[in-house]
Amino acid sequence: MASLTAAARGRLLLRAAAPKPRFASSCGKYDYDLFTIGAGSGGVRGSRIAASHGATVGVADDLDVGLGGTCVNVGCVPKKLFAYGAEASTEMRDAYGFGWNFKNKYPNPDWKRLITNKNNEIARLNGIYEKMLKNTGVDVYKARAELTGPNSVMVDGKEISAGKILIAVGGWPTMPKIPGSEYMISSNEAFYLKSPPKQAVMIGSGYISVEFAGIFKGYGAKVDLCIRRDRILGGFDEDIARYLQEQMVNQGINVRPKTQVTAIRPDENKEGWFQVNLSDGGTICADVIMAAIGRKPKVSGLGLEKAGVEVDTNGFIKHYSPTLWRSQWS
Repeated sequence: MASLTAAARGRLLLRAAAPKPRFASSCGKYDYDLFTIGAGSGGVRGSRIAASHGATVGVADDLDVGLGGTCVNVGCVPKKLFAYGAEASTEMRDAYGFGWNFKNKYPNPDWKRLITNKNNEIARLNGIYEKMLKNTGVDVYKARAELTGPNSVMVDGKEISAGKILIAVGGWPTMPKIPGSEYMISSNEAFYLKSPPKQAVMIGSGYISVEFAGIFKGYGAKVDLCIRRDRILGGFDEDIARYLQEQMVNQGINVRPKTQVTAIRPDENKEGWFQVNLSDGGTICADVIMAAIGRKPKVSGLGLEKAGVEVDTNGFIKHYSPTLWRSQWS
């Protein structure tokens, strides 16, 4: 690319040095220019950017998972830590073949230490997210917020008004509606198990279910992966998905195509274990049953109806909802 002329460089420097237009504040009328409900990735970013342009901003989070939302607390970040740890068992088996000796041929994992170290790392990241918000002038409310009108929210018993309200509450795991569903866990709870499973039943063919099947297997569990279709990762590249499924089977994961869990009940002979009934007539005895069949919007009890915000049959906010054009954004 040709170099800039002296005149062009001068224009760029003048443009960079020019004062930025300040956000037109509405705080003479409201407590905040912007109030954000939810301090996950979207809510934190939206709040910080608005504040950096001069807006007065408040953000509330119910801390059901923690500042930073799903990704930081019960998603991408801890999943990577678990996945790295699960790979260690395979690496140690390979190392033994390359001449490495261990006091125990295959050392046992210390699950409690894994959870403690994971929790410490997440707490560190929570602190960073809070610091980033406060450093840009955002007021952080560690409490649930509920809409009380088009320009107001109730937070910890106090009504707060705002010129604009950003709804950034994210999603929550969907659980199958079958007898005994209360004995299942979701990916949220998987990160806080007191011990690794010995026999895990995974429900779902998406990447969360597939990843945790590998994680639990890596930490020594026997794993059954129940999927409705004939292969995992529907919607992903078919060749890659089929190859991955073959490799999972080769590693000892029992993939059960076109099989659904129909009911769960406690095992009368083994405390903490369950009998899992399958659609093919089979039964599995397991100590952990994890469902990962999708997520839904976390809008229950948010008070959307009080602000005139409409949702569809799945709970997703309709972006053509009339109120959204005036004071709410999602």
